[in-house]
Amino acid sequence: MANDVVPRIRLNDGNSIPQLGLGVYKVDDDTAERTVATALDAGYRHLDTAEYYANEAGVGRALAASGLPRDDVYVTTKVWNDQQGFDSTLHSFDRSLDKLGVDFVDLYLIHWPAPRQDLYVETYRALERIREEGRARSIGVSNFQVHHLERLLGETDVVPVLNQIEVQPWLQQTELRAFGDARHIATEAWSPLARGRILDEPLLTGLAEKHGVSTAQLVIRWHLQSGLVVIPKSVTPSRIAENLDVFGFELSDDEMATIAGLDSGERVGSHPDEVG
Repeated sequence: MANDVVPRIRLNDGNSIPQLGLGVYKVDDDTAERTVATALDAGYRHLDTAEYYANEAGVGRALAASGLPRDDVYVTTKVWNDQQGFDSTLHSFDRSLDKLGVDFVDLYLIHWPAPRQDLYVETYRALERIREEGRARSIGVSNFQVHHLERLLGETDVVPVLNQIEVQPWLQQTELRAFGDARHIATEAWSPLARGRILDEPLLTGLAEKHGVSTAQLVIRWHLQSGLVVIPKSVTPSRIAENLDVFGFELSDDEMATIAGLDSGERVGSHPDEVG
């Protein structure tokens, strides 16, 4: 099955994460259930959801119906901005476990730093407690910039295993990724296809045609070869399967460098300093 060929990236706490997974942002509960069922059947073993997505229950139903052993599927969820703070994060996590129908998650993240609230350090201390209790095997952050990470590293005890950020060919975030690499913090890419907008980029469509693959496959392959964890989202069964079928070709160093030249700093999502 396809899950046998997906590499795993070792995290700084000794655990590992499948490098390719399925994101379910902007997918309702029932659609999430169908989509996750399709993905698990196709060979995915990494699911990324969040409290804010309001589809943890659907993800959990599909996971339970799959019959797969719990340890075989890597599950990530996240605490939302309005639940930040030590006690409220603990309560939010309890609700997430209940909706997912699991005893633990593999990875629990702070969804955004929400700097105006100034609660992300306190929130992360709650994540440290959850990790100590064994209810989250690994903990990390999402959408943290260098200055957020610097403060977190200075005021807490456990180095995040991962920072999930927007990365796509127009927004490569090389400095932020290098900061994480130097501290053994993995980078995971959300919106890796720039919400579909990148698929019309002429340079990428030309390279995809050269390799006989779709533009989405080419971009996902670029993420993998860049050492990123990547979680493309689709609800279309054929595209779900296609997004996983990216291990039969390889980009050359010259092609990787050509794609690096597309970096313009253009975001499709919000800037982390402006959320929350």
